[in-house]
Amino acid sequence: MTWMSFKEGKTMSDVKNLLVLPRLRVQNANAISSPMTWGFPAMSAFVGMMHALERKLVAADIPVSLDRVGVVCHDVEAQATEGGYTRTFHLTRNPLSTYAEKKKINTDGSFTTPSFVEEGRIHLDITLIFAITGKVAEDDRQDIAQRVREMVAGMRIAGGSVMPNRSVSANHQQPAWVALDDNSAKREEKFNKLKRRWLPGFTLVLRDDRLAEHTGALQAQDENATPLDAWLDLSRLNHECHVDPESEEVRWQVRRAYRGWLVPIPVGYGAISEHFEPGRVAKARDTQIPFRFVESIYSIGEWISPHRLKRPEDLLWYVDNDLDAGLYRLNNDYTQCAHRAE
Repeated sequence: MTWMSFKEGKTMSDVKNLLVLPRLRVQNANAISSPMTWGFPAMSAFVGMMHALERKLVAADIPVSLDRVGVVCHDVEAQATEGGYTRTFHLTRNPLSTYAEKKKINTDGSFTTPSFVEEGRIHLDITLIFAITGKVAEDDRQDIAQRVREMVAGMRIAGGSVMPNRSVSANHQQPAWVALDDNSAKREEKFNKLKRRWLPGFTLVLRDDRLAEHTGALQAQDENATPLDAWLDLSRLNHECHVDPESEEVRWQVRRAYRGWLVPIPVGYGAISEHFEPGRVAKARDTQIPFRFVESIYSIGEWISPHRLKRPEDLLWYVDNDLDAGLYRLNNDYTQCAHRAE
């Protein structure tokens, strides 16, 4: 298990074009984002979908590339029990074939009950935003956006199927290629219009800085505190007892270390072994490339309303590997904007 620290970066926006696919209805997406988190697909699922889409664009001779991806979530419906502190996923039991039934018959004539399929599912209403580059005539941009929308309709997003969205009108589901002006005032005006279209909704951004800051705060109280302690502390509701010195009234309140809706998230993988030569590890998926064992990397994310975004990079995620350090991870530049006011 690996933890990420905050990294400073550039603050100027360099995104020139955005491809927006609004109000996609995704049914039965994977709600288990990592071995330790659930509730929304990992951002790696959307980045993987972006790479798969880019391969389709190449096959269709569409001369564009997708660099980054952002997600605005408008609605979620977790397929899990409601109420109480303990929640369980709605699991399915797949029917047995006739041959399988014969193989599972018991000596007393009864049949062995088939096992449940352990999986977590969630229905999503999302808007996908891609940073797109390519030399395309202005008259052809909307046609490309429509073709991309049709491609996505036949793809899987985080393991889920793209379905017709009957909760919004067709006009609100039209894809768009948005060119951002070089003039800062016009650029800001156009981006503000986009943000209003994404309401109501929330977008997930990276808060490595919160994890690093809280780790330092805990270590100031206990030198043995670790990033795991900080991660767990930020991931749960911490109830604290407060006693009024005058009335001696006892009140229990939830301690909030920071403002905002913070959540634990996986952000990639960290190496736990050296590279093995192709074919050396048995039963590897691909025997033509080197193999390496890895573990999940965790950090803290924050759900924010789109109106708080200052620039496109705030919501866009991208691959930021460090091969020398053995890190295969995603990054997001929300915390790297110098003029952000908390």
